[in-house]
Amino acid sequence: MAITHIQVLSLPVADQERARNFYVGTLGFDLVGDNLMGPDRRWVQVAPKGAATSITLVSWFDTMPPGSLKGLVLETDDLEGDVAALGERGVAVEGGIQESPWGRYVTFDDPDGNGIVLQATAADVSARG
Repeated sequence: MAITHIQVLSLPVADQERARNFYVGTLGFDLVGDNLMGPDRRWVQVAPKGAATSITLVSWFDTMPPGSLKGLVLETDDLEGDVAALGERGVAVEGGIQESPWGRYVTFDDPDGNGIVLQATAADVSARG
C-alpha cells in the first residue's frame, strides 16, 4: 500500500449553504471550493487553515443522512479561546472542557447534528506520536 494521507472527508449535511456558513463563518475554515456539479449538486469544500485534509459538505448521498457523522476531531492550540469564540458565535458546548490523559476537549454539533470534538492534545502524548 502506498497511501500517504487522507485527501478529503465527506460530511453529510441537509443545507450546503448553511453548512458552508458554519464551517467558514463560525469555525473559521478556508473555503477551498464551491462549484456546481450539475443542476442540483454543488461541490462545497472547506478546510482548516493550512490543513492537508479537507472536508466536502455533501447533500446527495442517500446512505449518508445529514447529522450521521460522529467523532470528527479537530485539533486546536487554544482550547479556551476557541471555546469562548464558539460561545460568542452561538454554538452550544455542553459540559465544558473535559480532561483526559491524552489531553483536553469539548464536544459540540454542527447545525445538522454531526458530532465534533475540539481537542488540545497533551504535549507528552503528541511527542510520542
